[in-house]
Amino acid sequence: MDGHWVSTWGAMPQLTEPDNMPPAPFAEDGLVFADSTLRQTVRTSIGGRQTRLRFSNAFGGTALPITRIAVALPVGGRAGVGGIRPATSRPVTFHGRPGVVIPAGALAVSDPLDFELGPRSNVTVTVHLAEGQAGDAVTSHPGSRTTSYLVRGDHVDDADLPGAARTDHWYLLSGLEVWAGHTTAAAVIVGDSLTDGRGSTVNGNDRWPDRLADRLHARPGGGEVAIVNQAAGGNRVLDDGLGPNALSRLDRDVFAQSGVRWQVVFEGVNDIGTAAASEAAQRKVAGDLIAAYDQMILRAHAQGIRIYGATLTPIGGNESYDDPGGHREAARQAVNRWIRTSGRFDAVIDFDEAARDPADPRRLMPAYDVGDHLHLTPAGYRALADAVPLDLFRDAPLPWGFAFG
Repeated sequence: MDGHWVSTWGAMPQLTEPDNMPPAPFAEDGLVFADSTLRQTVRTSIGGRQTRLRFSNAFGGTALPITRIAVALPVGGRAGVGGIRPATSRPVTFHGRPGVVIPAGALAVSDPLDFELGPRSNVTVTVHLAEGQAGDAVTSHPGSRTTSYLVRGDHVDDADLPGAARTDHWYLLSGLEVWAGHTTAAAVIVGDSLTDGRGSTVNGNDRWPDRLADRLHARPGGGEVAIVNQAAGGNRVLDDGLGPNALSRLDRDVFAQSGVRWQVVFEGVNDIGTAAASEAAQRKVAGDLIAAYDQMILRAHAQGIRIYGATLTPIGGNESYDDPGGHREAARQAVNRWIRTSGRFDAVIDFDEAARDPADPRRLMPAYDVGDHLHLTPAGYRALADAVPLDLFRDAPLPWGFAFG
C-alpha cells in the first residue's frame, strides 16, 4: 500500500458542440444517450495493478445517471475497436454500487479496481445509461482521434457490438488512474490542436505526447513517468474558444490530476491567430500571453510543480493566421523570444526549432506540414516528441526557494 494514485491518461472535458453530439438516435431533443451503451478505448502511458476511472459532468446541464460500467482489454489490444476479450471484463463500482449519479458540473471517481494495465496499452471502457441524460448539454472530448461505439440497450458484457454506430469522439470519460510507487509521477500537457493531435492518425495514437510516452518508456526508469494530454483543438490561453481558456482550467485539468510533478505549456498560437492583424493588437496579445505564462508559472510553483515552456511552431502560409504585414509572425517571435530567454520557465522545449523549415523559418518543414501550414503530420509530431529532453522528467528535489516570486 506504499504508493499513490497517478493519472495515466486524461482528456480535457468540453461542452459538446452541435456537430460533435452523439449520432442519431443517441441525441434527441432534450435527451442524450437514452438506454444506450457507449464503448470507448483509451491508451495508458504507465501501467499498474490497480485502476480507477474518472467520469466528468463538468458541462452537463443536468445530473448524469450512469447505470453500470465495465473495463476490459480490447480485441487484439487495439485502439478504436468495438470488440473486447470477455474473460478480462471487470465491473466498475462507486461506493460499492454498480452505478453513479453525477451532479451537474461535478466529477465522479470510481472505487479502486484490481485490473492490471500495462504501460502504453489500450483499455476498453463500456458504459450503459438506462435513463440517458436530460437536456442538450453533454461533456465530451471531441478530438479523440479514436473510434467509439454506440448501441441501444444494455450491452456492457457483449464481446462485440455488431451494427453499432461509430463516432470519433470520447464522451463522459475524463481520466484513468493507476496505483503506483512514490517515485512515479505525471507530466500534464496544456495545449491546443497541435497537442490534441490534429493531423495524427485516427486510432494510431501518434500524437506527440503519445510519442513522448514511447520515448520515456524505452529509457531506464521511464516507466515511472505518466503523460497526461490536456489539450483541445481551438483552445486559447487568454479567452474561451473551443473549451475554457487555459488560465481558467488549470485547477481542473492540471492541479486536480493525481500525482502531478511536471507541467508543459504549448499553447498561444490561437490567441495570436484570432487577434486582429495589426501592429497594436499583436503587440498587446504578445504581452498578454507573456503575462499569462507568468501566472501559470506562479501557480504551478505554488503546487510544487515544475513547469516547462514550449515555443510556438510556425504559421507562415496559413490562410487564417498568416497576415501580409507579418504582424502575427512578429508576435510569435516576441513570445518565443521571452520563452527562450526570460528564465521564468524551469526549462524550455524548442518546438519552433524542431518543426521549422531551415530554408524558410517562418514555415513548417514541408515533410511535417499536413497541408494547412499550421498542423503537423505524424512525422512532424514525432519530431516534436524527439525534441523533448528526457532528463526534464527525472525524480529530483525542488531547489531552495522554488516557489518564491
